[in-house]
Amino acid sequence: MSTASAAFPEETDPVGRFTRQRSAFRGTIDAAGPHPPGAGRYHLYVSLACPWAHRVVIGRALKGLEGAIGMTVVDPIRDDRGWAFRQGRGFSEDPVNGFTFLAEAYALSDPRWSGRVTVPVLWDTQARVIVNNESEDILRILDSAFGDLAAPDAPVLRPRDLAARIDQVNAIVYPAINDGVYRTGFAASQEAYDEAVAALAGGLDHVEGILEHDRWLAGNRFSEADVRLFTTLVRFDPIYHTHFKCNARLIADSPALVGFIRDVAQVPGVFPTVDMDHIKRHYYCTHTALNPLGIVPVSDGPDLLAPHGRDRLGPSPLPPF
Repeated sequence: MSTASAAFPEETDPVGRFTRQRSAFRGTIDAAGPHPPGAGRYHLYVSLACPWAHRVVIGRALKGLEGAIGMTVVDPIRDDRGWAFRQGRGFSEDPVNGFTFLAEAYALSDPRWSGRVTVPVLWDTQARVIVNNESEDILRILDSAFGDLAAPDAPVLRPRDLAARIDQVNAIVYPAINDGVYRTGFAASQEAYDEAVAALAGGLDHVEGILEHDRWLAGNRFSEADVRLFTTLVRFDPIYHTHFKCNARLIADSPALVGFIRDVAQVPGVFPTVDMDHIKRHYYCTHTALNPLGIVPVSDGPDLLAPHGRDRLGPSPLPPF
């Protein structure tokens, strides 16, 4: 089949499946390496609309690293020039490098790089290069690499004794749900859509089965697995259900799943990271092939501050909201 009409032709296979590009920058923060930890040295470039960047925004908040690591939010409306730095509600110009587009950070870091510019980006302000643009890596860097710069009571998102279980959960959640909503929404054929939406349904059934009995996904302790699922599920009803045709079910119809997103949202520091205005305007106004008129629906999805009723299932990661 022709993929010329696909949302991302270079990331669409001959069957019409969306196949996400690999992250190009995979450096880390290490005292013995080229990017040692230090307050004020690193800066995050993020979009509040993007679920991958949202993981990192949550991680920074939960670890209490706001004073040690700066952050700039891009314009949620992205055009063919990519993510842009502009002044607006909840987003701004770039105070670190004066970039107009995030693509400039990629070009400065590696002039040979080519591909789709993505968020989040972890930037080294001294070396003036991208350290990492993979959200999984950055979330784990924030969790473990900054030592005493993090708040002393911050949760450990990837404890060693849970690492294997977290990886097992992520191995299901990432392809079926996190990336699954995109593989459904950006499918360029009926076959690719049917395949992706079925896998998505299976993934949702799997996590629902866990969350009906346990408060959290991995070992019934709050972890990165919960953060990673949350950033997709909080967008599901207002965005993916309609915009990406993931309409086999609503999260609001599942007591376990809607309770879970409320539970995570009410962890101190998380709710302020949810910007549904950025989220809705990004998806409905950026993907013009899917929504050519740019009309933004009214619903924000379930009320995130309603009682979640999940206290009986396990411990809270932090003092109550």
